[in-house]
Amino acid sequence: MNSVNKKEKILVLDTTLRDGTQAEGVSISMEDKLKITAKLDWMGVDYIEGGWPGSNPKDAKYFNKVKNMNLETSTVAAFTSTRKKNTKPREDAILNRVVEVEPGTCCVFGKSWDLHVKKALGTTRKENLNMIRESVSYLREKNIDVIYDAEHFFDGFLSDPEYAVKTLEAAVEGGARGGVLCETNGGVLPHEVGRIVEEVKKSVDVPLGIHAHNDSGVAVGNTLEAVRRGCRMVHGTINGYGERCGNANLCSVLPNLQLKMGYSCLPGERMKRLTEVSRYIDEIANIVPDSHQPFVGHSAFAHKGGIHVSAIRKDSTTYEHISPESVGNKRRILLSELAGASNIRLKSEEFNIDLSKDDEKVRRILKHIKKLEEKGYHYEGAEASFEIVMRKESDSYKKFFDLEGFRVIIENDSEGNLRSEATIKVLVDGVLEHTASDGDGPVNALDNALRKALEKFYPELKTVSLTDFKVRVIDAKEGTAAKVRVLIESRDGKQEWGTVGVSENIIEASWEALVDSIEYKLMRERGL
Repeated sequence: MNSVNKKEKILVLDTTLRDGTQAEGVSISMEDKLKITAKLDWMGVDYIEGGWPGSNPKDAKYFNKVKNMNLETSTVAAFTSTRKKNTKPREDAILNRVVEVEPGTCCVFGKSWDLHVKKALGTTRKENLNMIRESVSYLREKNIDVIYDAEHFFDGFLSDPEYAVKTLEAAVEGGARGGVLCETNGGVLPHEVGRIVEEVKKSVDVPLGIHAHNDSGVAVGNTLEAVRRGCRMVHGTINGYGERCGNANLCSVLPNLQLKMGYSCLPGERMKRLTEVSRYIDEIANIVPDSHQPFVGHSAFAHKGGIHVSAIRKDSTTYEHISPESVGNKRRILLSELAGASNIRLKSEEFNIDLSKDDEKVRRILKHIKKLEEKGYHYEGAEASFEIVMRKESDSYKKFFDLEGFRVIIENDSEGNLRSEATIKVLVDGVLEHTASDGDGPVNALDNALRKALEKFYPELKTVSLTDFKVRVIDAKEGTAAKVRVLIESRDGKQEWGTVGVSENIIEASWEALVDSIEYKLMRERGL
């Protein structure tokens, strides 16, 4: 779907490990920074901004450790500010901490906005130019390649264009490879960014880059427009992490530049690794992935309406702007009260259930699903439960055990501690298993007891663990008698799956979801 075919190289600098860690709620250990470095290198970015050695010991240790990594495509860059006012670079402690870790490349930021020169730095415009020029020159003398970040450049240009350009020129005079125009406050809009980039290109003949923040929700648009007008380096973070409202999201910037605008950002077929990297870094940072994120979100290529699904079966471009596989994602067909026969047929193909010549079974499944959803079942996040429903209705279901009964006890002991115990009886191939187990709560105790009873028959269940447990009240007006929907996510080291249960009794709803999770695992292990 390329609108043009330039194939011109755009340098990519990922600042997830520096600017991204300034996001509220994001904290990444030094060991995790090394893991993310390896993943970003695997994806193929040109530069990884690893941190600021002058700001904290963790980043200094990171740069000492990262030297031992055998990176294939990426150069790790340090980050620092210019020297302090009225100080010689060789006497500036922050600059020298960068020199000590011996990075091959360093991003140096300086002030472009006269407001900051006066109020933040408390110095003169001339001294600010000296600070930029001399800091860059000092690092170049130490054989460190310098990328200059012109902080607040767009606000500075709007205030005094001549002085803003002079700050860029000072960095180039000091030996910087060019200037990255930083939209630091995130308040400038794409049409202004485009105009300013063109004006700057008329004034200075140096390579330009763009570093945009998302405070107005247009960081990606600003980045694309800056490239269109002549910038040849983009800064951003995976999943848009960053201070306040975040940075330009590389998970949107890169596919738009490469797949739609025809530039070259990642080498070879590595754009197909984008979704995996997005979800990996969310996992490391302990951030719940945004399922509606463009390109890489779980719902980015999810289709729910029957009319949409019918069209997708004929030609995927009817409702997909790119191929999901081009960014490592996949198409998902959702089941709900909006589903039509096309949804059922596509899901049957995905589950390897042959319904191609059985319209009656398709109608029966569709009717049953809509009846279940009316009762409160919800299958968009519980496709494992849906597959079980489909197999039951299409006569391709195998039962692995029968419940003879269970009991859950919650006890408050003399010291005020709550204790949960579940007792369960199950029948497997005519053999009755009766066992009990404790747990942190009633559902955990029930899960432990069920798997304890079944593991002697199905040892593969030892690899299964519950990773998420959600409870939603369906009809709140009923108060404590309301139905609840329980959604459970499970994992076995190879894949994840979701299951659902609905009841007025939270234990019964949890039991339904637990049983579906176990049955789904056993179906997969036996190739059903």
